Amino acid sequence: MAYPPMVNAPHRSSLWWLGLSLLTLVLDQLTKFWASQVLTYQEPYSIIPFLNFTLVHNTGAAFSFLAEAGGWQRYFLTALAVIVSLIMVVWLSRLSANQKWLAATIALILGGALGNLIDRVLYGYVIDFIDIYYQAWHFPAFNIADSAITVGAVMLLIDALWLNRTQQAPFSS
Repeated sequence: MAYPPMVNAPHRSSLWWLGLSLLTLVLDQLTKFWASQVLTYQEPYSIIPFLNFTLVHNTGAAFSFLAEAGGWQRYFLTALAVIVSLIMVVWLSRLSANQKWLAATIALILGGALGNLIDRVLYGYVIDFIDIYYQAWHFPAFNIADSAITVGAVMLLIDALWLNRTQQAPFSS
């Protein structure tokens, strides 16, 4: 007896994009491990005139937002990362095979969220080490996961504003 296809069943082609999430996660964790082993905490190591590698521990969110909040932010940001990651997996599984741009977008955000989630669970902070600066001004230190989340967010914005696609929201029918 043949069964009808499930409505909203995961599309195998979109689940392949989890490989990009895994690649992002592995690169993030390897570079953070390297930074933790090689760099001295808060001592800049000059790479080129506008780039240092400087090991820092970020107990807050992006750009150290909530870093001085007293500790509760660890649990809040951990829960938020878990919820966002689950939504990303469900959304990714519901994309059609032709939504490659959106799938890559979601995969990058997912990989980055998981990379920072691992740090937060294991250490209570996120390991950052990429330090871009100009003269005395320094952009807040970041990592590969932050970069993937940022690139994914920009891609999502481009998709929403200019690519004019019909998309299925994470939990729509």
